[in-house]
Amino acid sequence: MKILNLYYSATGNTEKLARHIAETFEKEGHAVETLKIAEGMEVELFDYDLVLAGSGVYEWLPGQPVVKVFGDLRRRYFQAGRLKPASPRVPGKKAAVYVTYGGVHTGVNEAIPAAKYMAQLFDHLGFDLVGEWYFVGEYKPEGFQEFNVNGRLGDIRGRPSADDLKAAAELVKGALRI
Repeated sequence: MKILNLYYSATGNTEKLARHIAETFEKEGHAVETLKIAEGMEVELFDYDLVLAGSGVYEWLPGQPVVKVFGDLRRRYFQAGRLKPASPRVPGKKAAVYVTYGGVHTGVNEAIPAAKYMAQLFDHLGFDLVGEWYFVGEYKPEGFQEFNVNGRLGDIRGRPSADDLKAAAELVKGALRI
């Protein structure tokens, strides 16, 4: 199985998760290509059997580099005729998305739009979505530290934690069974 793990991380939370996800695939006997999303990057999603995309959540959406790259991919695939009416499934193509979020105001509800946004590219291309994963991540920027203890989710310092990484590994193992 050919696996691609794309991610964007501004603070290191999503990168920590992306690297653990890659390590889990490798422990399960699968090679994985892990790439940090950057504006202008080119990638051929259809070259892979399973594609994962991860991002932190910024104002309810994935990071701007993700929005830009996914928009470019959508336009490219539309022009190439790969974006078809009714989005028929493409046999053997699967995808999963994951986000890290702080949820200071409304909890996981702040993260749902970001995951749904990323998932839509794959759904439109005919990939079967095998996972939509949400992980709490602490706020790291200066001036946001009080959000780590006074938000909707309680004390989120140190997250994603070892328990979060263990949960991610189990989700990866589950996705491999689909």
